[in-house]
Amino acid sequence: MANAQANTFTLGLIQMRCEADLEANLERALTAIHRAARNGAEIICLQELFRSPYFCQQHDPALFELAEPIPGPTSERLAEAARETGTAIAASLFERRASGVYHNTAVVFDADGSLCGLYRKMHIPDDPLYFEKYYFTPGDTGFRTFATRFGRVGVMVCWDQWFPEAARLTALQGAEVLLYPTAIGWHPAEIEEHGASQREAWELMQRSHAIANGVFVAAVNRVGHEGSDEGGLQFWGSSFVCDPFGVMLGQTSEDREEVLVVTCDRLRLEEVRRNWPFWRDRRIDAYGDLTRRWHE
Repeated sequence: MANAQANTFTLGLIQMRCEADLEANLERALTAIHRAARNGAEIICLQELFRSPYFCQQHDPALFELAEPIPGPTSERLAEAARETGTAIAASLFERRASGVYHNTAVVFDADGSLCGLYRKMHIPDDPLYFEKYYFTPGDTGFRTFATRFGRVGVMVCWDQWFPEAARLTALQGAEVLLYPTAIGWHPAEIEEHGASQREAWELMQRSHAIANGVFVAAVNRVGHEGSDEGGLQFWGSSFVCDPFGVMLGQTSEDREEVLVVTCDRLRLEEVRRNWPFWRDRRIDAYGDLTRRWHE
């Protein structure tokens, strides 16, 4: 396989449905990792909390039993898959850090199965059917990048993808691609009126991070309906990769399980940054007030 000095690196995005059987979800993910690797993927990203259905639709203390330590059974299986396929893997897990302290944590493994590190989700939503503040302690890792055999990746998780500050701080550390494991969908009653605009806003926000920072961006969502028949969430899939000027390089469907493999050209990154020199023209002396909540 190529190394981090090659002109290209190849991303593999795994878009899945999730069922109640945790082991079945894990096996489906591992099978898809091997498929992505056979198709040329070097850096593979799974969707948010891929091991289970999206459990944050309700408040239920019993659901904390889904969490596991890192290292733990699932992270060990992912490390093994990275070694077997010679790929770098990023995945979001429900981490049990300590009694009463749980995180939504992205793990990143290099191609030899070694752990590059952890990123704990920083922005935690609390919206109808997204009751994440009940389950997740806000992350304390800060925004991070990870050096893999194939390139430097920044990993954030779902709600993080709406915040330009998060993308900027991650890109400032040399990320060539921002990876966003995601679980986002529609309330079924809202699809007809708001569905198209919501999905478009989600896509546009991340493409804007690519443009503003001159990086590749990959968002990996799930598909399928989860929750009650009359309500719940209809996840909208649409996982995608865009280039450093926001040009779409590949996108999945809204309703099917898919493995998307996209090659990214480092020369494109250099070309965009030379011609749109946002990094050069940043006024870092004038941005101090960004650390304030509001200006009175």
